Amino acid sequence: MADDAQNYIDDMASKRGYVLDYHKVMAAADFPVLQAANGVVSAAYLDQRSLDRKTKELLFVLSLTVLRAPSAQIKSHIRVGLDLGLTPQEILEAIEIALPEAGIVAFQGGVEAWQEVVGVEPLEPTVTVHTGKES
Repeated sequence: MADDAQNYIDDMASKRGYVLDYHKVMAAADFPVLQAANGVVSAAYLDQRSLDRKTKELLFVLSLTVLRAPSAQIKSHIRVGLDLGLTPQEILEAIEIALPEAGIVAFQGGVEAWQEVVGVEPLEPTVTVHTGKES
């Protein structure tokens, strides 16, 4: 069973381009549930249907931003999108859709994850100002 779980998690990583911590835990702790959950993800996300993989990644980045998912999860989908050939600008535009729909707090989380992945240097004010960051 351990070899099956290891092969499964390796296959997941190859197909997705990422694995999350809960995938690794479930592979070790409750492999049948991981397989069941991954079946749903495969049907909706990984299997080729009408939408191409790039579009699905943009939708994932947007939906994870709106849901205020952990930054690491948003970043993993940004990285996969870049690997698939999406531009940083295309990914940012998907995140920007969160602004009118989910508000500034959700939007900020997506932008912060995007900035950390693509490495955009912020433009800093030249005047003294409170930034809202912890010092």
